[in-house]
Amino acid sequence: MSKEKTAGVIYILTNPSFPQYVKIGYADDINKRLKELNRSECIPFAFRAYAVYEVNERLKDIAIHKMIDNINPNLRAIETFDGKKRKKEFFEMTADDAYGILETIAGLSGTTDRLHLLTPEGHEIIDEEIAAEAENSVTYSEEPFLQKADPDIRALYEKLRCTLIALDGVTVEPKKLYIAFKNPKNFADVEVQKHTLKIFLNLRRGELYDPEDVADDVSNIGHWGNGDYRIYMKDEADFEYVLGLIMQSYQKNGERG
Repeated sequence: MSKEKTAGVIYILTNPSFPQYVKIGYADDINKRLKELNRSECIPFAFRAYAVYEVNERLKDIAIHKMIDNINPNLRAIETFDGKKRKKEFFEMTADDAYGILETIAGLSGTTDRLHLLTPEGHEIIDEEIAAEAENSVTYSEEPFLQKADPDIRALYEKLRCTLIALDGVTVEPKKLYIAFKNPKNFADVEVQKHTLKIFLNLRRGELYDPEDVADDVSNIGHWGNGDYRIYMKDEADFEYVLGLIMQSYQKNGERG
């Protein structure tokens, strides 16, 4: 942690009980906050701190949540109780996307030394392994992913799907959080979002030739998809170039298989 005195931390918490959400807020004492949350016996797994960002001043959760709502108002979990809507501090995004928000803030303010990505330990590792095993025992379909996409993104996904399954040996396997394209190993994992396709390429850092530098290196950031590269594809104009990047992963994983 930073040697400069801090008031508390903005936190990103994950929980294998609901992997599609992250919990984002502020705590004076993150360990105390985790103990409070994990007292409940109503959830199968405990929360863990995925990342923390040290701050000088005490904050209200509402300030952090308002910032995220301004970026994308569709991410917040909202429930209706007794006819009233209640906004919660859960956001439908992956932990690495949440980390990316804090990473941007830290980079702009010159405080990257205050941002810390935490490694799971002990029961946290076991919980994540058990949750992964449970997920693998369930059969998923593509349709729930496509229902939340706007028509243009849905059409873009269908075009990508048709192109990839026409390749030798390719199979499609929907998972809980993404759709895997395999040959025979995963070579591309696709998260269908409302306004974009988020694609993870199963290549190690340094294996991708990307002269236009559109792929993000996520080798040091936790994420759901396989591999060290993440790409966002938002429209037809991106299709041919992104397909060329995906083909590199297809060919490499075919060789590994």
